[in-house]
Amino acid sequence: MKTEEDPGPAEKGSPSEHKPGLKEKAAHQLREFLVITIYLWALFALLVINQSVVLARGEPDYQAHGFAIFNALMLAKVLLTGEDLKFGTRFKDKPLFYSILYKCFIFTLFLIGFHVVERVIGGVLHRKSIAQSFPDVGGGSVQGILSLGVTVFVALIPFFAFREIARVIGHSELWSLLLSRGTRVYTLQSRPQQ
Repeated sequence: MKTEEDPGPAEKGSPSEHKPGLKEKAAHQLREFLVITIYLWALFALLVINQSVVLARGEPDYQAHGFAIFNALMLAKVLLTGEDLKFGTRFKDKPLFYSILYKCFIFTLFLIGFHVVERVIGGVLHRKSIAQSFPDVGGGSVQGILSLGVTVFVALIPFFAFREIARVIGHSELWSLLLSRGTRVYTLQSRPQQ
């Protein structure tokens, strides 16, 4: 099966090849942004709920849920920007297992790095020194930083698994496979990687 983004070698340059216009590209980017935002918001909301349960809070922390939505919006844009910059494509021609894990690793570093830069810039704008602005990532301890990194890494596995499978078999085929009733038989056609 071919992906929508990568036409086969015989289709490249052919008159039947559809080139999306600006409106189609914008609609596609908006859909991607919304899907990523919803995934990240669900993840962050679950982490807030987990924290409330662990700390035995009786009342919901609405401010934390607000930050979960805000962070989901910001990090969704960061993920899309990273993909546009082709981060994590080193193993795209290898088995999907390697590509998925590599992207999870690269984007974990990218997301944590973005969080640190965002906090430092915010602190500097509020007239704090860089040292004062530097966030306590994961509570500031090595164990906390590793715990946060592993949590983000594992949380990104299903996200990138779906994206990489869609890249290989095509977005419409993946959605059809996931959402159509009945048994479907799909045959993956061997095609050269671009």
